[in-house]
Amino acid sequence: MRIAIVINKSWNIYNFRMGLVKAFLKLGHEVVAIAPEDEYSQKLVLAGCRYFPIEMESKGTNPLEDLLLTKRFYDCYRQVKPDVILQYTIKPNIYGSVAARLAGIPTINNVSGLGTVFIVRNFVSKVALKLYKFAFRFPSKVFFQNKEDRQLFLDHRLIKEQITDVLPGSGIDTERFKPAPVFTRNQRFTFLMVARVLYEKGVVEYVEAARLIKAKYPEVRCQLLGAIDESGNIGIKKSVFQAWVEEGAIEYLGTSGTVEAHLAKADCVVLPSYREGTPKTLLEAAAMGKPIVTTNVPGCRETVIEGRNGFLCEVRNSQDLADKMMRMYQLPAAELEQMGKASRQLAEEKFDEKYVIDKYVTAIQSITKYRLKSA
Repeated sequence: MRIAIVINKSWNIYNFRMGLVKAFLKLGHEVVAIAPEDEYSQKLVLAGCRYFPIEMESKGTNPLEDLLLTKRFYDCYRQVKPDVILQYTIKPNIYGSVAARLAGIPTINNVSGLGTVFIVRNFVSKVALKLYKFAFRFPSKVFFQNKEDRQLFLDHRLIKEQITDVLPGSGIDTERFKPAPVFTRNQRFTFLMVARVLYEKGVVEYVEAARLIKAKYPEVRCQLLGAIDESGNIGIKKSVFQAWVEEGAIEYLGTSGTVEAHLAKADCVVLPSYREGTPKTLLEAAAMGKPIVTTNVPGCRETVIEGRNGFLCEVRNSQDLADKMMRMYQLPAAELEQMGKASRQLAEEKFDEKYVIDKYVTAIQSITKYRLKSA
């Protein structure tokens, strides 16, 4: 069986979908990765995928370009001839769904996060909702990563309820991401945020909270790991971000292909995002037995049982974020260790990627003539 996985970046497939890819390969199926070419494209080939490049801007709303993108998807699908297509991110979900319908190939879509569509209400978001409503008539199945996102699509009448389902995020490889054998608390307590440098990730609130914390506890470290993204109106300018780093509010770690090495050194993982699907970084943190501070918003709050494995704060509220981070810092080592153990338990019971793989296997079996074994 030939399964195509379509996303806006090869990096995205390699970092977020490899568990699914490996499961399909292990079952003897051919996996075709369809995404724009980047430094991770060859890594997908080395991992056993067949790779097919496609030109695609992850952002932008030019109608002519979107029409051309639909044709590129159609030409690609006709050439690759997959038995089923798994699509992620907004442009494959919308334009890929139209192209797949024209090519006569069944699709399974994944709404991994709504981005600015429901965060910022403007002309572009209104157009996006109309496009979703049109395109989501065609998929055989649509997965959401939290129940609130699914309900929003149903409330806006963008999709038929019978084709929807909810996944536990992207799932997490609990074998790769695991706690250290022995718990240790850093002499200089270390908070770590793993995210792109975007406004909607809550970077501004994190910096402001770090200032408040360091004014009272100068020994505390507040680190950020993730790419600087100046695109559109959502990316923070490099010059602005660099000024925060030079000021000493936060430590910038750049980017890394081994995020687990940085997570292992943190005492607590923080993500003050405005909205998520289910953030992979928090699933990784939970699997590694790290306490979490995150916002009480869809996607993020699914990763925290308040007071058990972390604390929830108000969205866009740097003072409340700082209060929750300081509360975490003030915990005795024994309580911090118990929170970490609760995070690990939550990852194993709710977010293990085997649940995601099983859901996809079932969905593919229901819409194709093939019978897949469970991984």
